[in-house]
Amino acid sequence: MKLTKRFALTTAGLAAGAALLGATTGYATPSDPAPGPVKAPAALKVPDGNKLTGVYAARGTQTYTCTDGAWKLLEPAATLADGRGRTVALHSRGPVWVSTVDGSAVNAAAIATSPKTGTIPELLLQATATRGTGVFGGVSYIQRLNTTGGVVPAGACTGTDQVGVQYTATYAFYKPAK
Repeated sequence: MKLTKRFALTTAGLAAGAALLGATTGYATPSDPAPGPVKAPAALKVPDGNKLTGVYAARGTQTYTCTDGAWKLLEPAATLADGRGRTVALHSRGPVWVSTVDGSAVNAAAIATSPKTGTIPELLLQATATRGTGVFGGVSYIQRLNTTGGVVPAGACTGTDQVGVQYTATYAFYKPAK
């Protein structure tokens, strides 16, 4: 897989996500409402001692690459928006979420999954690293909920083919309660 093609797919995925959202970059303000509770399967329950700090709608692309004749996830590329439709973060390979508001970031790894028919599974992810003190600084857990689309293509593949599949999700972010 050539780096140029992968970059083009990732860039296209982020651009498509931003276009679908119709959002412009904005800044979180103290007047933003506190996030309400989210509905999640029991398998994706965040451990006690953590509080919900942000809930964002995501639109983007799951990019799959052909590996040994089968499709494998290469990377996500999504734009996250707040309740007002303002872009607040970008999501990409790692997985990592980077705030467009303050530059803070969180990397995470999936620790639980909840399959859904016809879409990518819902996930519980645990932070593996954070950067900065802003929106994502100190994040401990992330839930990927309300997923649509993004499913791995059916059938075999050849060579180094790649395909992007659009998806949407809700990402809920948690930090340790003080």
